[in-house]
Amino acid sequence: MTEAAPRSPGTPCWVSLMVHGIDATLEFYRTLFGWEFVPGPQQLGPYVRALLGGREVAGIGQLPPDRHLNIAWTTYLATRDADETAEAIRSCGGTVAVGPLDAGEAGRLVICADPTGAVFGVWQAEAHHGTALAGPAGTPVWNELLTYETATVGKFYRTVFGFEVEPVVSTEFDYATLHVDGRPVASLHGVGDALPRDRGPHWMTYFEVDDADEAARLVKKLGGKVLRPPRDGTAGRLVLVADPEGAVFTLVRSHDR
Repeated sequence: MTEAAPRSPGTPCWVSLMVHGIDATLEFYRTLFGWEFVPGPQQLGPYVRALLGGREVAGIGQLPPDRHLNIAWTTYLATRDADETAEAIRSCGGTVAVGPLDAGEAGRLVICADPTGAVFGVWQAEAHHGTALAGPAGTPVWNELLTYETATVGKFYRTVFGFEVEPVVSTEFDYATLHVDGRPVASLHGVGDALPRDRGPHWMTYFEVDDADEAARLVKKLGGKVLRPPRDGTAGRLVLVADPEGAVFTLVRSHDR
């Protein structure tokens, strides 16, 4: 799939990472995914966009030295009106941490959290529509919210973004898929007490790889960590990893590639 057009509201459209040591982080992802980098909007400090084959796939920025935030990949959901969405987030029990603010001519952004504390971004596209390539190795291919339970938080996302929420009916598995225009775009996974205590509810980005086992070895070689060894799941072969600054993400070799 290749897209560079405006996304329907609610569709995940971008992922970005804010770190302390941007040079070392760029080297890690350059080697892992084959990314190249070009400067992006500098409103929040040094920031670059990652390219794969000349197409934009992700953003990486540098935190101010005095900001001690969780180092994590942030999923951005599309909106036609960032200010309106920010108001809806507040009125539905979420919080707005940053913005709404303009990112140069690229668009307008909000950094916020749902009522359980899971952080995500909102993006109103102007010149920059978001991820321009998804599917090949090195691209983000899925976003999933890991949370306590899906029913309550599902209502929040449905109300704010208009998602159709399709739960999996199972006594053993608390899972729901978020649909936009009849198409699955993201998922909610309720794991209860299995959530990491130091992280709480959080959005997870899945990046495609050609070989999950080999990618896991490379992560370790580059100074990252393998948090859960490669395993076969319904979507493909998965491995949960962290980069050298602790940002957690999932590598997947999808079955349908």
